[in-house]
Amino acid sequence: MCVNAIGASWLRHAITCVALLLIAASGASAQGYPVKPVRIVVAFAAGGTTDILARVFSQKLAAATGHQFIVDNRVGAGGTIGTDMVAKAAPDGYTIKFGSTSSLAVSPNLYPKLPFDLMRDLTPVAHVASAPIVLAMHPSLPVKDMRGLIALAKTKPGQINFASSGTGSSLHLCGEYLNYLAKINLTHVPYKGIGVALPDVISGQVQLIFSDMAPFVPYVKTGKLRVLAVTTAQRSRLYPELPTIAESGVPGYDLAGWYGVVAPTGTPRPIIERLHAEFTKAMRSPDMAERYLSLGVEPVESTPEQFGAYMRAELAKWGDIVKRSGTKVE
Repeated sequence: MCVNAIGASWLRHAITCVALLLIAASGASAQGYPVKPVRIVVAFAAGGTTDILARVFSQKLAAATGHQFIVDNRVGAGGTIGTDMVAKAAPDGYTIKFGSTSSLAVSPNLYPKLPFDLMRDLTPVAHVASAPIVLAMHPSLPVKDMRGLIALAKTKPGQINFASSGTGSSLHLCGEYLNYLAKINLTHVPYKGIGVALPDVISGQVQLIFSDMAPFVPYVKTGKLRVLAVTTAQRSRLYPELPTIAESGVPGYDLAGWYGVVAPTGTPRPIIERLHAEFTKAMRSPDMAERYLSLGVEPVESTPEQFGAYMRAELAKWGDIVKRSGTKVE
């Protein structure tokens, strides 16, 4: 009994020592993090708000840490290619994803055979922004408002096109949801990012486009685009003059955009906390308020746990919208 007691005591002591060593190693890795460039994966092309925001933060974090945060655009399949890349990356804090509604809530509901499970393989880091999605049109369309567009679309089924940042993106689904609720038939034209789509909309080859406001601002000012409405249930604090789609004859329409950072599951908690702290500090810097305003987005602060709960709620919401709209992606 004495020998067994001594053996058990030694085993407990050894386990405690190992645990303390692991905790110390984890803390040390966070204190020294980062020691090399960090890759921020963006699952859409350059030029859209997701990409612009990621680059703003990359500059802030690089200045704060003394190491580069490099934006890496991995485009395709509604953002799932970039997401899969991060899900399979080493959980060491050197590959993270700057994502949006499209890749972190919509695509997991659209693609039935993804090589990753969003909430299992990725861990939330920071919820950094929210934004109203707006619907803009080429001025050649003979309508003045949302009601006029819906009336025109009903007389020309399939003849009016709308652009999005790609099949399976939240912006694609905004159009499909409008088709469903308004009982119209707008034709989807997918692009590899809003920056790629805009030239065709400005030239009039495509008549409509859903996006955050930021890419539209210079073209609205010059009269090359006209903004019709916002997709949220309430009018935006940023653009209170714009009506909602819901109040313009499509009751129940309520969709919003958001942006956040995730990392591979298994990334040490101290590194998650360091990243969260740096993104939060960057958000609070004096010049960021003006930058956010110029992009048409609003800052959001929450803990990683709160962001995780928000992501789960958004997955459920967009999943319901996918089913009701009948949108399918092979």
